[in-house]
Amino acid sequence: MGQTVLQLDQFTQSMRGASQAREERLSELVSLALGIDPDTASDMTADTKQRPYLAAEVEESLLGAYPPPPPLADWVVAAVDGSHIDVDRHLPVACYLLNFGGCVLTYGSKPNAALFSEPHLATTREELYISDPSTSTSEEMISGGLLGLVRTVKELETLANTIKQCPADLPVLGLVDGSLVMWPLSGQAYRPYITDAIVGDGLLPVMNRLEELTETRQVVLAAYVSYPRSTEAINAVRCSICPHDTTICTQSCNNRRSTQQPCDSANDFLDRDLFQRLLEPGWRSPIYKTNSSVSRDSYNEANKVYFFYINAGEEIGRVEVPKWVAKNKTLLSLAHGLVWDQCQRGQGYPIAISESHEQAVVSAGDRRVFRRMLTDSLERQGLTASTSQKDRSKRSPWV
Repeated sequence: MGQTVLQLDQFTQSMRGASQAREERLSELVSLALGIDPDTASDMTADTKQRPYLAAEVEESLLGAYPPPPPLADWVVAAVDGSHIDVDRHLPVACYLLNFGGCVLTYGSKPNAALFSEPHLATTREELYISDPSTSTSEEMISGGLLGLVRTVKELETLANTIKQCPADLPVLGLVDGSLVMWPLSGQAYRPYITDAIVGDGLLPVMNRLEELTETRQVVLAAYVSYPRSTEAINAVRCSICPHDTTICTQSCNNRRSTQQPCDSANDFLDRDLFQRLLEPGWRSPIYKTNSSVSRDSYNEANKVYFFYINAGEEIGRVEVPKWVAKNKTLLSLAHGLVWDQCQRGQGYPIAISESHEQAVVSAGDRRVFRRMLTDSLERQGLTASTSQKDRSKRSPWV
């Protein structure tokens, strides 16, 4: 650590020297982007699939700031978060545990709060594997990153069930932590039948259920991303000011950098850098449509993902909503205003998500207890509870 601290000091000194130049570049970029006509930006970002970077589609304007709506008198927020214990290949049986925590907070004339935690142990073959319906030989075990995707779908299912129980006469904000875009499904990481199972059979039906609720009441679905590292809005700016053919872009650009002018003025900036400069607390950015291949190619039209940035007071957060929220002015205003209210109550982060996380979290101690409970249960049934030699060596080192 003594050697490392010297390297850290050198690193931070170099950052300090580059800070002033970075601020000047950002000012120039913002000034340039504010001069782009909204229609021009919309046309330039309408089809960016041929460019070597992910750029959002402009819906309202390239850059801008929108004030929060007036607060509501009575409303409800329902939030769900999840955690899990993954399949452990060192144990003699395959299983995983999902735990969903949530809360329903009612504000206004009849305030109330309800918290819950719902664990589920997955043990059946149907829960442990995703199988290709076109063949009897292809299947994928649900573990690791794939289990994270399954958990996300189950979180939304739990949220939909929770919202259905909320008072029908009050506006409801349904909140989840993270993204509505199943980013790990992009590229070639998973075979098509996996995407079909996660999105087509899991995610979209529950999002459709939430949209159906809007026929009789005001319901908003939103996902909150804290301290986002996205570059979709920055790349929309880059795309809007780019004078070059896509062939030159392919040779000169990647998702974060360009060697061509004026595109290189956006190098190394994140979306939050832009909106830290532009947004006052509570204000939001324009609404954008993500060009993620997952949302674009796998989601139905009503559930394609849109997003905006909000100054949450302590940070710039990213709020993602489905199209049926983004294109409805009333619901979009609700999403903006109620997320801002939640951030104020949570000191810069939605309080309902914080409370849900507390109900959902599985601690290191919980994991040890779960493992002990599993092996004890096996032994009571007269079954083997032996683990791998590698696992034993880690738990009982020789030295």
